[in-house]
Amino acid sequence: YGGLSDSKLRVAITTTATIGFLLFGYDQGVMSGIITGERFNDEFPDTKGNDSYHATMQGTVTSVYELGCFAGALAALMWGERLGRCKSIIIGAVIMILGTLIQITAFRGKHELAQFIIGRIVTGLGNGANTSTIPVWQAECSKSHNRGLLICIEAGMIAVGTVIAYWLDFGMSFVNDSSQWRFPIAFQIVFAILLIAGANIFPESPRWLLNHGREEEAVRVLAALNGTSTDDEETNREKRVILESIQIVSGAEKNSGFKDVFSNGKGQHLRRMLIGASSQMFQQLGGCNAVIYYCPVLFEESLKLSRRMSLILGGVNATMYAMSTLISFFAIERKGRRFLFLAGSFGQALAMFITMICLVVGARAAKGAAVGLFLYIIVFGCTWLELPWLYPAELSPLRTRTRANALSTSTNWIFNFLIVQITPTMIANIGWATYLVFGVMNLMFIPFIYFFYPETAGRSLEEIDVLFGKAYTENKSIVKVAKETPHMSPLAVEAATQALE
Repeated sequence: YGGLSDSKLRVAITTTATIGFLLFGYDQGVMSGIITGERFNDEFPDTKGNDSYHATMQGTVTSVYELGCFAGALAALMWGERLGRCKSIIIGAVIMILGTLIQITAFRGKHELAQFIIGRIVTGLGNGANTSTIPVWQAECSKSHNRGLLICIEAGMIAVGTVIAYWLDFGMSFVNDSSQWRFPIAFQIVFAILLIAGANIFPESPRWLLNHGREEEAVRVLAALNGTSTDDEETNREKRVILESIQIVSGAEKNSGFKDVFSNGKGQHLRRMLIGASSQMFQQLGGCNAVIYYCPVLFEESLKLSRRMSLILGGVNATMYAMSTLISFFAIERKGRRFLFLAGSFGQALAMFITMICLVVGARAAKGAAVGLFLYIIVFGCTWLELPWLYPAELSPLRTRTRANALSTSTNWIFNFLIVQITPTMIANIGWATYLVFGVMNLMFIPFIYFFYPETAGRSLEEIDVLFGKAYTENKSIVKVAKETPHMSPLAVEAATQALE
């Protein structure tokens, strides 16, 4: 596969996956510096102004992208398993290119706002399909001991994409024609082309291949990923463990329907899907995209800074955001998922309360409010940014993984739409209370995480299947079972899987 095998092939797959999430982050950040730009507002007059109507229009133009992403995630839910991981990624990237072209060819006087909104939706459609598929492809091609790290790197690239978008927006703000906004939007095509190239060259998920009866091809992929031959005992044992995992959850996914995602029993499909989807919902309700999408707007409207200074601070904030993701690379396996979920929720709540208190005090405490926003994005970048993209893909069994992950991603996008739509209106109407709402929401996540989120660090995907099966048969809390059960070798997983049958 491109002349690569073993660790080099895994790195290449991770690189392709990171490009997909860099594209995701870029598209998240690019509107932040454009939406209040002079040339953009001239082209789309309905977005010019800071009263309630224009704030709502700014929210609508930005948030319709999330509706497209929601539809794309649903499309992955319906057709992703049939198409496979790589083909789904390629189709998603092509759709994103089409949507980008629709956006940048909008001109005033020619139904410009409608065309731009349609382009945003189409771009979102492709991104929604990709964000549902890429984490699954990555998880299924990773080894258990570094799966968390690799997906953290992948999710961390969301922040890198946002940084590129923020600083490109700032640089283009000095240009006094429509390329001020057209070029930053068009630039994402570069990332989409790289993503298409990678998904064409590198292999399909071996677990997907086994799930669809393509055993010979799956063994070749496993051998390439492990740097061994197709008759190697370890490679063939891994194949057997995957096949047994498929069997214990009642057969291959290609013969399953949507109803299987909502079933419980030994496989615990519904519980696993709901835990994964809740992590995506909590990520959005915590206020991350209120800060990411509107950071310069928040500096401009809440802190009353100039547009130029707001763009600079937005770029610095995004840079800190990207740098903070490095912490998660070391903590995700050493500290585990539960610790980062809990610490992130508390830290984000604290940051929102700091921002709120400083805004209540008034202009003399504006620097403190800026510190609160910086603290929030740092905490988010090393905890809640990565976890919801890793956790749902880990939790769900192979039979329902594509559909469950698509439902989780759909949850992200619909709540993302909600937050991005209402944030400008909240800032315009209730001011500092916006940050109080987000602070309280973060505190509310903590008990749910403590009682319902099992630790998955260092465990293989098939081992996680065993834990849920054990919790069901012993009628115990999955959190307790995960805490009490020592990590298992491949042979132990194989034996435990057979025992649960």
